Amino acid sequence: MDIRQIEYFAEVAKQLNFTKAASTLHISQPSLSKTIKSLEAELGAALFYRKAKQLELTDAGQAFLINAKHVMDAFENLTSELIDVINLKKGEIKIGIPPIIGAAFFSTLISKYKDTYPSIDLLLTEVGSNKIKHGVREGELDIGLICNLPIQTENFETIKLLNDPLMLVVQKDNPLADREAINFSHIKKEHFIMYRHDFSLHDRIIEACEEHGFYPNVVCESSQKDFMIEMVGAKLGVALLPSKICAQITNDEIKAIPFKKTVVNLDLAMIWKKDKYIPYAVREFIAMSESITI
Repeated sequence: MDIRQIEYFAEVAKQLNFTKAASTLHISQPSLSKTIKSLEAELGAALFYRKAKQLELTDAGQAFLINAKHVMDAFENLTSELIDVINLKKGEIKIGIPPIIGAAFFSTLISKYKDTYPSIDLLLTEVGSNKIKHGVREGELDIGLICNLPIQTENFETIKLLNDPLMLVVQKDNPLADREAINFSHIKKEHFIMYRHDFSLHDRIIEACEEHGFYPNVVCESSQKDFMIEMVGAKLGVALLPSKICAQITNDEIKAIPFKKTVVNLDLAMIWKKDKYIPYAVREFIAMSESITI
């Protein structure tokens, strides 16, 4: 038995069709059928029920598939590690970040990492947290920065990077702009410029409003912080933004006001896939992120 036979079996088990599997593997159907029969003979058990139009895994086939996946993962990790050793400190890191965050939150980390490893490319992709988790899970992303922590049953390693309180952003003519700090109940009559509904902070803000006895009057939703700030400047409404974003606002027409008691925070975490070989470049990025204050 060799890894090629196991990979061929796994593809047939996925397609449940020799013709489709052979096409995906770029081999002839007779050759694929011969390989599977040879494997079954070596194991002394049938792996598939062969029907007229489709295949079906036998009990032995289902058991073999579970272990075959472990073997293929181990083989992939082995080859990845060997390549990594040969090409030490070279390559790229694919990182997913939510658009509402942008590079502002970890520009210090990126700058330090590039200074240390200039030959490693950092490929940033702006998508929502759900797509980031999917990308990490499927291997499309090496690392993800997310605003909502994954539940414990998900196959991620996680480190918390930031807990940033939200502030109220208003146009300077808003009566609230004269306050140095406010209570959450002060904003119940305001029009809200909100994060898009598929962002975790959207739900957190809605929940906070309901806990204070009102439902927000949402007049606009966006995934882009710059657009939200522009809408506040146009007197369309107020917005709740993380303090680190508020600190970067340079528009004199806009004022950011803290809450007397923190109600909603942006929780930023880094995730990567469990039980997968982590390349040297990625390991160094993770280690560096734990040593730098974002």
